[in-house]
Amino acid sequence: MRRVAFALLLGLAPLPAGAEGFAVRDLGTLAADAKAVLGGRYAARAEAARLTLMCPECEGAPMIDVLLGRQADGTEERVRSGATPIARLEALCRQRNPECRLTGLSVAPAVGWISLYRMGAMSGATAVVLRDGDLLTIRSLASEEATASRNARTLVETLAPRIVGR
Repeated sequence: MRRVAFALLLGLAPLPAGAEGFAVRDLGTLAADAKAVLGGRYAARAEAARLTLMCPECEGAPMIDVLLGRQADGTEERVRSGATPIARLEALCRQRNPECRLTGLSVAPAVGWISLYRMGAMSGATAVVLRDGDLLTIRSLASEEATASRNARTLVETLAPRIVGR
């Protein structure tokens, strides 16, 4: 009987405030806003954990994937605490691609960064946002770096505050 009572009490205990994760878990609810902020000419395919946007008629034929997932390997805490500074993340990125540039993002209460790189004839920009183990990834590809970067940053500015929450 004591074990049952103890288990019930544990079930009623509040969860730690830091374990909230993202406020939005269905990217389909944001598809229209993503298309609108990019100019409306984009075609979109939306699922709960993935939103794909592309514009074959646009200059540079940009393609963007917005993904929700999990990353609970300690990266978020190391970045948040400063144990892994953005400069260290950029150094790791440059080991894979010497042209990679990486900068931090202002996405509080989450942490995040964006990397810019070349992939053959394409340029890429990948934004990573972490909160309580929830992961938002925005991958943007286009023939020009400016387009890839602009699209990723525009979606971070528009979608991340709604996805991350307060």
